[in-house]
Amino acid sequence: MKYLRIKKNADFQKLFNKGKKVFSPNITLLYFSAKKLSMGVAVSKKHGKAVKRNRIKRLLRAAFRDTCDLLERPYSVILIPKVGGEYTFEAFKRSLNTCFKKVNECGKT
Repeated sequence: MKYLRIKKNADFQKLFNKGKKVFSPNITLLYFSAKKLSMGVAVSKKHGKAVKRNRIKRLLRAAFRDTCDLLERPYSVILIPKVGGEYTFEAFKRSLNTCFKKVNECGKT
């Protein structure tokens, strides 16, 4: 499924202020209802130097691309990895599956 990238600071701030949170072992996911599916990644400097942060971002984008079909409705989503978590593709994929199930349950009510 195609998705848009969140790049503007105003869009990030809107999600941080008004978005709902869902937690999993490796990821915190902020989401807000939208017209089209869009995704952004926020990785802090606590995760390490630029090379490691960029690798985490690439892994998160790839895992999101594989699992975004599980979302029942379009959302704006920010993915925030937890410090000290497991930074592998499979771990992020499992965490996203868990988060998307919770998002879909909350969206039904």
